[in-house]
Amino acid sequence: MQAAEYPSRPVFAHGAAAAFPAPEPAAQEPREAETPEAAGADEGLPYAPFLDGFQQIVADAATTGRRLTRDELESRRTLGMRAAEAGHGWRGLVRAHLVAGREGRPRAADPDSVLAVVEQAMDAFADGYERAQRLVIRKEEAARREFIDDLLHGRGDSGALAARSERFGFRLSRAHAVAVAEGPEKYDETDPVPRQVASELFARFENRRILFTTKDGRMVCVAPSDQDDVLTHFAKHAYAAAGDRAQAAIGRPRPGTLGIGHSYEEALNALDVAQRMGFDDPLLRAADMLVFPVLARDRQALVDLVHNVLGPLEGARGGALPWLETLGAYFDTGCVAAAAARRLSLSVRALTYRLDRVHALTGVDPTDPTQRYMLQTAVIGARLLDWPARPLRPV
Repeated sequence: MQAAEYPSRPVFAHGAAAAFPAPEPAAQEPREAETPEAAGADEGLPYAPFLDGFQQIVADAATTGRRLTRDELESRRTLGMRAAEAGHGWRGLVRAHLVAGREGRPRAADPDSVLAVVEQAMDAFADGYERAQRLVIRKEEAARREFIDDLLHGRGDSGALAARSERFGFRLSRAHAVAVAEGPEKYDETDPVPRQVASELFARFENRRILFTTKDGRMVCVAPSDQDDVLTHFAKHAYAAAGDRAQAAIGRPRPGTLGIGHSYEEALNALDVAQRMGFDDPLLRAADMLVFPVLARDRQALVDLVHNVLGPLEGARGGALPWLETLGAYFDTGCVAAAAARRLSLSVRALTYRLDRVHALTGVDPTDPTQRYMLQTAVIGARLLDWPARPLRPV
């Protein structure tokens, strides 16, 4: 979520006599300064507690032309903080101060002196107002971050999570799916790429109940399960914003508060599998990759399979890696020798020689449909285990 903008401090131009009309002729009976409560009725009354002492400061400082003291400035800052904490809008506060300053100005004071005093007072008031707003935003962001962490990791009581979600405009009573996008570098919410993605996402789906954040350097989007267009739009713009170098994965839709955590983990696992398997598709779906978690679930059986079937390749010239690349290209192209040869920049004859060599080393013929499955499963297992870069270790 993007942080709210703070109000800009008001700038009062010196010499703008129109803001404070010239005094009436001295022959007229001088009028008494109105109290803050009476200053502008509609404008001053709701803000009277935050105008406390303002007219007195204006009357005293404008008459002598002095600058405000440290205590006077600090009193304005304190009232500015209280006004922000009370939830008052900036426009109304400015109007109330202008009305109070106009009604309570000394009759003999020069308008420029009055403006200078109001400028100092309002600048200090704005400083306190901004401080309080920043504190509120930090607290809100901390609460939001804690909620997101608990949601994605499935921590906490389901009822408490559901209650907290309403605070952020998010309903957990329906099923949700999670998409995770990973770019060439780690991101946080202040970086240009996530901000661009968030802008595109909320511009298109302004009224949808969706959640966007960053976590562990990745971009995360949570949307109701029947709004797949939100997640695909997120993936599309994450890919584009990262210079066509991002990859996104969508977890399966899951119900309830804990379901969001499961969908998030599925998306993360899909990205991890894609990295190990060399998949470069910009959008992955965990539902299409269920075979890989099944293979990896029994790690010891997978280690044994890779060791027994592919282990002999380590003794070949150049080690096991070139032969694994050959098998991977062959299986990835549907066991079409010509297509695999093109992918590896080899002649068909050279590729055929390599396949024959694999047969001789492992005792398994990759061109035989009855033997191919075991060899292909072992190749997938090697990728999941990052072998031979990492040695096989029995569990």
